Amino acid sequence: MADPQEESKPLLSRVRGGSGRDRPEGVPACRSVQVGPGSTARRDLCLDQAVVFIEDAIQYRSINHRMDASSLWLYRWYYSSLCQCTADVRYRPVPWEPPCGLTEGLEALCLLVFAADVSVKSYLVGWAQFRKNPWLLAYLMVLVVSLMDWIVSLSLVCHEPLRVRRPLRPFFLMQNSSMMKKTLKCIRRSLPEMASVGLLLAIHLCLFTMFGMLLFTSEKQDAGQDKERLTYFRNLPEALTSLLVLLTTANNPDVMIPAYSKNRAYAIFFIAFTLIGSLFLMNLLTAIIYNQFRGYLMKSLQTSLLRRRLGTRAAYKVLSSVTAAGEAHPEGVGVKPQDFLHVLQKVQLDGDHKQAIMEKVRSHGGDLLSADEFQKLFDEFDKRVIKEPPLRPEYRSPFLRSAQFVFSHRYFDYLGNFMALGNLVTICVFLVLDADVPPEDRDDFVLGILNFVFILYYLLELLLKVLALGLRGYLAHPSNVFDGLLTVVLLVLEISTLAVYRFPHPGWKPEMLGLLSLWDMTRLVNMLLVFRFLRIIPSMKLMAVVASTIMDLIKNMRAFGGILVVVYYVFAIVGISLFRGVVVAPGNSSLAPVNGSAPCGSFEQLEYWANNFDDFAAALVTLWNVMVVNNWQVFLDAFRRYAGPWSKVYFVLWWLVSSVIWVNLFLALILENFLHKWDRRSHLQSLTGDSEATSQMTVELLFRDVLEEPTEEELMEKLSHHPHLQLCR
Repeated sequence: MADPQEESKPLLSRVRGGSGRDRPEGVPACRSVQVGPGSTARRDLCLDQAVVFIEDAIQYRSINHRMDASSLWLYRWYYSSLCQCTADVRYRPVPWEPPCGLTEGLEALCLLVFAADVSVKSYLVGWAQFRKNPWLLAYLMVLVVSLMDWIVSLSLVCHEPLRVRRPLRPFFLMQNSSMMKKTLKCIRRSLPEMASVGLLLAIHLCLFTMFGMLLFTSEKQDAGQDKERLTYFRNLPEALTSLLVLLTTANNPDVMIPAYSKNRAYAIFFIAFTLIGSLFLMNLLTAIIYNQFRGYLMKSLQTSLLRRRLGTRAAYKVLSSVTAAGEAHPEGVGVKPQDFLHVLQKVQLDGDHKQAIMEKVRSHGGDLLSADEFQKLFDEFDKRVIKEPPLRPEYRSPFLRSAQFVFSHRYFDYLGNFMALGNLVTICVFLVLDADVPPEDRDDFVLGILNFVFILYYLLELLLKVLALGLRGYLAHPSNVFDGLLTVVLLVLEISTLAVYRFPHPGWKPEMLGLLSLWDMTRLVNMLLVFRFLRIIPSMKLMAVVASTIMDLIKNMRAFGGILVVVYYVFAIVGISLFRGVVVAPGNSSLAPVNGSAPCGSFEQLEYWANNFDDFAAALVTLWNVMVVNNWQVFLDAFRRYAGPWSKVYFVLWWLVSSVIWVNLFLALILENFLHKWDRRSHLQSLTGDSEATSQMTVELLFRDVLEEPTEEELMEKLSHHPHLQLCR
């Protein structure tokens, strides 16, 4: 135990003593700071150390950290307000306000780009088509309003009370996405049906609210009734809010407990309300949305097919007219292959698809391409080009050829997956065994040895696969690239660990020199090995169907994700305009009691201070927490007290848009896509017996046999009404 007199000595006086062996590691000595060539630097270092010690004392931080100049800079930067940013109103520093004209200048550049975009589009489609397109008209209107609001901002030196253009910004994202436009159109069509269910929900909510007010506000009340009234049914707005939250089951069974504890018959009221509202009407709303969007994917693919057929038929008509003008062939007989190859060279298309189409054209020889042959060439666009793997190296030695066969076999991959599983199991086992052992008392000797062995195996596996497949063949498989990168990272970390902590020995415990030790980083990277097992999925037929369906869903759900981003942005901007600064730190307002005096389960007692609308990032997180609807009654109550009872309208609207409409829409679309793709893939596999072939199809080709091909008369009618198409004659 240290001597008390020694502990009472000043820190620097202890450092001066002896030869420096008593000096804490990492703390440079400050003796003789006033003489010598480096006296100024040493003096500055001591001053910086003093600054950091004072900051540690003010913030109640430990002083056991590195004290050299570079570490002091990193330490102060890490604990600066820039890095330790928080949305908590109790600890948040004053936000930085950019000078007027900085963000407005960037915004002006964006508006100029949009102005150029709408000008080019209006010129290309023509004024007649421009006037018939509501999206282009809205594009022009939103741009004009944004420019006018931008001018107002500059004229008021950025002190305007409201910026109209902020909620309009997501429009620029939506108008450039055809899928988002189609989704919004379907949502608009489904609104009347959703409104009918919403009316039933409102009637259900109002009816049970009146029942509750009669049950819990009578003259003769027991203790349970009185507590129920004071807590949840004090007045009509409170009762409506309580049952609305119960509709989402967020406050179940809390809202029922006071009355139920005194008389179990009261449970009938709350169970009936939940059965009718949550389990019947809310699921009915999901069914209505699903019914409205049923066939949405088919309609979208049908429209896409029509547009492709129109484009290819227009190209055929143009090229056939060139053929008719140059030779004595009647118009529409066909297209010269050399003309098509010349055009194809200028088409912006990836090289693999272009090469596949060119090979098919050359196989026709010099014969003219008919309309059907011309059309079939473009079916190559729907196919995913499967690249041939690079040739494996050829070895003369029989031993090397045998080794090449063994190490390129799938069983060798199975062995690698088994070793990775063993690595993960060992890490998990030692995490469980060391859960109750303090970190300073743990012995990582056995785990360190095992980790060293596993990394050696991964390195050996990498080298053997490169030997068997060649470097290009090894890199041709994404799974090998992932394994190789992971192996290299693990190897670097292991070498660094051995260099810093030496080879594992009994009692070996790597010390933490920063946020994480090299040893902890190695174990964290080891956990990424779990992704190696994803390669097993394609070998399992049912899992392959599920995995490929999920991947297709992700690719085709981008439009709905974009709509969610737009909705989040608009509500965040509106929330900032309405509630910025209303949540104040405890002690700064009578509405913000300290945590000790706040009621249990309240905004203050739960320390939800970081949930506010004081900046954009905090607003997004707050909206997410309300969207999940867990404890969202806490937000309703807090903002009612801080901003006023009208704030409930904002949060209820957000719940309706996000949790009711968008989540149900997303669920309906997942069901529609998944059921269609599951049935189609199962049907195709039963016919072909080749799951690999069907997995290489795009969504359009997968549903091609259920889509209706446009008729010749329909195509020609569309082309005849084209306002700008003039065939070469």
